[in-house]
Amino acid sequence: MKKKVLILSNHFITIYNFRKELINKLIDDGHEVFISIPASEENSYFHELGCIIIETAIDRRGMNPISDLSLILKYMKIIKRIKPDIIFSYTIKPNIYGCIASNITRVKQVSNVTGTGGTFLNKNIVSEIVKVLYRISIKRSYKVFFQNTGDKDFFVENQLIADNYALLPGSGVNLKQYAVSDLLNDRETNFIFIGRVMKIKGIDQYLETAKSIKRKYPNTNFYIAGFIEDEDFTEIIEEYHTKKIINYIGFQKDIKTWIEKCQCTILPSLGGEGVPNVLLETAAMGRVCIASNISGSKEVIEDRKTGYLYESGNTKELISVVEEFLNLNYDHKKEMALAGRTRVEKHFNRDIVINRYLSEMEKL
Repeated sequence: MKKKVLILSNHFITIYNFRKELINKLIDDGHEVFISIPASEENSYFHELGCIIIETAIDRRGMNPISDLSLILKYMKIIKRIKPDIIFSYTIKPNIYGCIASNITRVKQVSNVTGTGGTFLNKNIVSEIVKVLYRISIKRSYKVFFQNTGDKDFFVENQLIADNYALLPGSGVNLKQYAVSDLLNDRETNFIFIGRVMKIKGIDQYLETAKSIKRKYPNTNFYIAGFIEDEDFTEIIEEYHTKKIINYIGFQKDIKTWIEKCQCTILPSLGGEGVPNVLLETAAMGRVCIASNISGSKEVIEDRKTGYLYESGNTKELISVVEEFLNLNYDHKKEMALAGRTRVEKHFNRDIVINRYLSEMEKL
């Protein structure tokens, strides 16, 4: 039967990169898809697919009671007007405030905890407020998907969730879009950091590793792809780029080309990840991953089989595993890279995620 599906999102790029296959499937199956999303010229992509776009302003950073209350009221108004059969939401504010609105209007909502960011890394007033918000929102919602066991366990232990949860293999990866390509030879070894340039992403550790490794292995290159979100790093990145310690290439729409140019992706995140898509995409293309041993990353990487895990925040250990990787022969690197591809094929195919959402539709 034809259903009305409302999707709540905080940015075009999050649903384009990770949900477009699900949206395509919903449209192909004849469902009516509404997307609540902030205004952007890029939203025309989903409009052309046949979706109905509802432009909804969201303050993605910080917590402002006035704007947040306004968002709840906007969601309630949208729900009452559309009368959706089910709501799918992603990221913290659509999850929390969408659930408050859907609980009041009695519409089933499936929330996806795509990671907690830095919210719970430190115990402070903000983390305590967010806990309260989770308890009055997703704890009472229809269904909550978690992307890793660490987040799930935290929510259960802190009573932020009832028994309305399940695990997903992250957002999955499109195995056709991120196809295997031949691993580059060893004349030069290229590493890449993909993500927002900010402290929580471990950029300090990456920069120090680049400086140490390039001093000893001059035939290495360290790339950084992503916006500088933390302005404190603007001058530092410029200095390291000028000194050719790193190559800052900014945000890249076609990140596949850059993954292909590198032998290894490094994600030194300090925590708060769901299942990092940069690791899934890297492994899918037949490249090695190095990441901190945090929830989400350790689901993707089998240590010393498909890549390397190291203690979060430990720059010395990161340098050590990078050097260990450099000293592998080419065949061993290739074996490790292809093992990563096999792992994502088995456990992280995006079709698995799509089918889980479709199964929720079938229950209506």
